[in-house]
Amino acid sequence: MIAQTPTEATANIIYPDRDGLPMSDNTKQFRWIVTIKENLELIYAQNPDVFVAGDLLWYPVEGNNTIRQAPDVMVALGRPKGDRGSYQQWREGGIAPQVVFEILSPGNRMGEMNRKLRFYEQYGVNEYYIYDPDRIDFAGWVSNGDRLESIEEPTNWTSPLLGIRFRLEAGELEIDRPDGQPFLSFVDVDLRRQAAEQRAETAEQRANDLQQQSARLAAKLRELGIDPENI
Repeated sequence: MIAQTPTEATANIIYPDRDGLPMSDNTKQFRWIVTIKENLELIYAQNPDVFVAGDLLWYPVEGNNTIRQAPDVMVALGRPKGDRGSYQQWREGGIAPQVVFEILSPGNRMGEMNRKLRFYEQYGVNEYYIYDPDRIDFAGWVSNGDRLESIEEPTNWTSPLLGIRFRLEAGELEIDRPDGQPFLSFVDVDLRRQAAEQRAETAEQRANDLQQQSARLAAKLRELGIDPENI
């Protein structure tokens, strides 16, 4: 029998793309996951070296497919955009996702969230944020050396790495982009686009109407023997 070398053993390990768990437990949780993920994509749309993902399995240790976590949203600065079946850290230049988000559902338990906190702390996350949309409860942790420490005032907080601002307004979490614009749902983004297009069309129509009125007035003045250029 030929002994298998560690390299061969590692190469034969399969890292599944799915863990069998649903992305979300309800529509509210799903809406928040998508909103945060897509707005982060929008912020970094022109930066090819920022990878944003939702519900993607992250394997931090080569050779061990049982050490894994699937953050609701994660951001890996310094990693290229592109499709992945999973985030295998050793294939990503050893770079861990620096920022992760978890959106709670009624099914989440404190023990589970504590295990996630320890995982993210152990494997190099710099910022960790949790939002419970049912209780309107927001919490965050930032790295201090090799530990994640709780943020004292998370409801008026700006992410050191992402520059986004978290605040509680009218009984709900609001997130602002670095340029001050709020995070919006896909529907709200499209509604704003349609409104902007309508305003542009209205302004163009008004300009055309004024131009036509001016042309009619000039023609009338010429009929009266008046040169509109000399008025």
